[in-house]
Amino acid sequence: MKKNILLSFLAGLFLSLSFSSFNLWLFAWCGFIPLLIALENKSLRQAFLIAYLCGVVFWILTIYWLIHVTLLGQVVLILYLAIYFGLFGCVIYFSRFLSVNSCLFFLPASWVLLEYLRSYLFTGFPWALIGLSQYRNLPIIQIADITGAWGVCFLVVLVNAALYLFLRRHSGAKILLIPILALFLSLGYGFIRLSYKPDWRNDKERLKISVVQGNILQDLKWDKRAVGFIQNRYRELTVTAAAEEPELIIWPESSVPGVWGRDGAEFIQVFSLARQLNTNLLVGAVSYFNQNYFNSALFINQLGSPVATYSKLHLVPFGEYIPLKNIFPFLETVASIGDIQPGREYTIFRQPANFGVLICFEDLFPELSREFIKRGARFLVNITNDAWYKEGSAPYQHFAASVFRSVENRVYLARAANTGISGFIDPAGRILGVVQNARGKEIFVKGYSNQSICLAAGKRTIYNRYGDFFVVFCLLLDVGVIISILRHPARR
Repeated sequence: MKKNILLSFLAGLFLSLSFSSFNLWLFAWCGFIPLLIALENKSLRQAFLIAYLCGVVFWILTIYWLIHVTLLGQVVLILYLAIYFGLFGCVIYFSRFLSVNSCLFFLPASWVLLEYLRSYLFTGFPWALIGLSQYRNLPIIQIADITGAWGVCFLVVLVNAALYLFLRRHSGAKILLIPILALFLSLGYGFIRLSYKPDWRNDKERLKISVVQGNILQDLKWDKRAVGFIQNRYRELTVTAAAEEPELIIWPESSVPGVWGRDGAEFIQVFSLARQLNTNLLVGAVSYFNQNYFNSALFINQLGSPVATYSKLHLVPFGEYIPLKNIFPFLETVASIGDIQPGREYTIFRQPANFGVLICFEDLFPELSREFIKRGARFLVNITNDAWYKEGSAPYQHFAASVFRSVENRVYLARAANTGISGFIDPAGRILGVVQNARGKEIFVKGYSNQSICLAAGKRTIYNRYGDFFVVFCLLLDVGVIISILRHPARR
């Protein structure tokens, strides 16, 4: 039993390393193998418990930074998220009744379905999908414009399953042909897509943008004594960025130290700054209207007039609101937060070109990005504040989602984060113009970055048009395998 516990721990460790800040994405391609070995000849109950332990290890090492926000919330979340690993253990148990070829597809399809369920059940937590670990593996992730991140998730687990079947079930080298073919086709498509270059011939299709990274510590953001310091920091960075004449300057989430609709003085200074610099500003701010608070993005034009507002649609549970607090009042003890209300509209900002804004972790939900593009957005913006989590891997894990949103929709994405990572992502997922200091440090440094981007031509990708059809494919595949088992009782 000790051997199985050790293998389970190793699987959780290897998989978590692929989400570290050290770009160790290769571990994802073999991380499931120790777990598969540990579950050999185990009962259904044992399979669940051993895989559940793997999940606990994985999530402890992956979201360790959440302890800076809430210890109780972190524990509850880890114990909940590990259930999906436990369910995958049950899938592995039932896979022993399948032929080798059926098992090869059943395992990755089931993993995709479990990650999809995790992404949307109970408001969803699509953090650290196994495919997102490959965000710097550019040739592989190009298939996301067809399958979304789900295709990459499937491919990673497919390779794990094939290697396991080859090494432990002695299925012969032919079992490796399918993943090799899948990798060959994916890489071939990826290199073709990476060879495309933006068309810079038409100046009307180009836009120069600046993102500002204020690096305001979380303890200072709502401290009234720090208002002047915060305003001066953003003014200084914005004046410097404006010297390069960008057409849009972007500040991070809740960057203005006041509430729009209630604290006028703080916003008058921001309006005045836009007018003095003759530039368009997009700033993050808490807003207050109709007796409700919202997490918003406020667009201010060159004349210093606020012309449009977008309020966050998908809120963070236990971060911006308490779900079911009327039914379960004790949930308010999990985290001390404000009571933010969700927005209701997909606002498309029209100046200086059509674009949509994703606030905070909205870039984790691909349907939001797809909807902005469907409504005419020609590039995307993500404004966020990851200062809550201190220095560690959280900003890199979050940034990975923005990379996938760019590839899925083949658009540029500009990202302004309070403490990092701020910068630009091109339609192939290349990371451009990241804010960093002289030593190359990207988080918890102040600065700005300017970049010229090419506006999307309005051609929607397969994934943008048809969404999560690949998940439906995985569901049909699993249903087909289950029906096959039921029709052949001898296999059971």
